[in-house]
Amino acid sequence: MDDSEAKNTGRIEPASDLSEIAAQCAASNLLDVAAQLAGLAEDLKALAARPIEPIPLAALDPFNYLIPLVAQSHY
Repeated sequence: MDDSEAKNTGRIEPASDLSEIAAQCAASNLLDVAAQLAGLAEDLKALAARPIEPIPLAALDPFNYLIPLVAQSHY
């Protein structure tokens, strides 16, 4: 079977068709990324609208959970 017969059966696609398919996939991927970025922008806007609440200093101490245990222990 030569190339012209293979083309007629649809097994070999010309390079121009492959380029078109690649361009469509790239465009689709870009649209997906744009949609994700738009969603992220909305999330960031919602976070920016919320006030920043101060964190108590005790919450920053990594050993804070030990304080109740020490207070309860009976040496």
